[in-house]
Amino acid sequence: MFESLTQRLSGTIERLRGRGRLTEENIREATREVRIALLEADVALPVVQALVERIKVRAVGQEVLKSLTPGQALIKIVRDELATVMGSAASDLNLNVPAPAVILMAGLQGAGKTTTVAKLAKHLKEKRRKKVMVVSADVYRPAAIEQLRTLAQQVDVLFFASSAEQKPEAIVRAAIEDARRSYADVLIVDTAGRLAIDEAMMDEIKALHAAARPVETLFVVDSMTGQDAATTAKAFSEALPLTGVVLTKTDGDARGGAALSVRYITGKPIKFIGVGEKPDGLDVFHPERVASRILDMGDVLSLVEQVESQVDKDKAQKLAEKVAKGKKFDLNDMRDQLEQMQNMGGIGALMDKLPGLGQVPEHLKQQVAGNKEVPRMIAIIGSMTKKERRNPALLNGSRRARIAKGSGTQPSDVNKLMKQFTQMEKMMSKLGRGGMKGMMRGMKGMMGAMGGRGGMPPLR
Repeated sequence: MFESLTQRLSGTIERLRGRGRLTEENIREATREVRIALLEADVALPVVQALVERIKVRAVGQEVLKSLTPGQALIKIVRDELATVMGSAASDLNLNVPAPAVILMAGLQGAGKTTTVAKLAKHLKEKRRKKVMVVSADVYRPAAIEQLRTLAQQVDVLFFASSAEQKPEAIVRAAIEDARRSYADVLIVDTAGRLAIDEAMMDEIKALHAAARPVETLFVVDSMTGQDAATTAKAFSEALPLTGVVLTKTDGDARGGAALSVRYITGKPIKFIGVGEKPDGLDVFHPERVASRILDMGDVLSLVEQVESQVDKDKAQKLAEKVAKGKKFDLNDMRDQLEQMQNMGGIGALMDKLPGLGQVPEHLKQQVAGNKEVPRMIAIIGSMTKKERRNPALLNGSRRARIAKGSGTQPSDVNKLMKQFTQMEKMMSKLGRGGMKGMMRGMKGMMGAMGGRGGMPPLR
């Protein structure tokens, strides 16, 4: 998300960063470029006008012109104002009510409501330690109830069975009773959507809301619809007492206009953003972190949290102990590392949170983000015997040809993997001998080798 906006703004920001002095003319030029960048990102016009005006008012005041580092001061203002438009700080779910706390999910058909219900259930179960039940009140869409049943099994939460013959309000009342009997902390209600907003839909969701009396009413909207996302959210917020918004499909939204428009137009906070189809693809929305990402400052906090929550700590501990004892790093260890990277969404998902990506050419970013290299490497290692994985020295020419055939790759791919394995093995060996300093030296050597072979240029 925000790739095009980041690319456009990072050039403007870079020109200002090192300036020892800024004039009102410089600032006017910079805010004009910010305005164009926001409009190109499909941000709603009232939001663009308000945002640019606030930046201009603060920028031509004492804050920038009297600053020792005016370029940096202006960047901070742009970052602060972007964060303010999106809600300043993360907005948490209010679950401090007698159980079960009911969460009602509303939105148009195709926005990703059912998938989001499962993602939210998993989030509440794992991050908030809640006992969660889910129920579908969508009696129109074929297989909607079965889809939610399957997803509930995947994320291991309670599922209340309903049928298409029942009235939505009756389903919700029965689910609340069952949640009480099951001592569930939270009940998440999936609702029916339409292809467009109509009176019948609004009447139905109002009746459902009255029956459920939810503590949270979340509007689920597809971020790829841009300005329309904010307009649709506004229509729902006028019909329902919404408490927040969930933006879905943000991994497919390069512009980010919805994220910058929804809060300002609806007055409702964005609480979560959905990424991909996997059950763990739901992130708490942090406006200040997102503003930093837009300005190419990265989002190291989110990256650390992602690693903390998704890395297999037992495997990491075993590898650390193995290296510390001087035992050899083998291909089983390498496969574990590659699989953990895949679990975190691959290289593209990690890249998105690194600072300085706005300066990397777009074709290089696309090449890395869409890279099939990691799955290919995992397949190659999977085609080896246990003995070969434990003892890579056995891999002569004929064995490499057999492995290539078994993994549907070329012998050159196997050779490339072994080259990368040798680099990782050297790095781990240095870590074992020299602790953290040894690891840093090893990583420096690897980065140098990558740069020397035409890899991605080092980020500033």
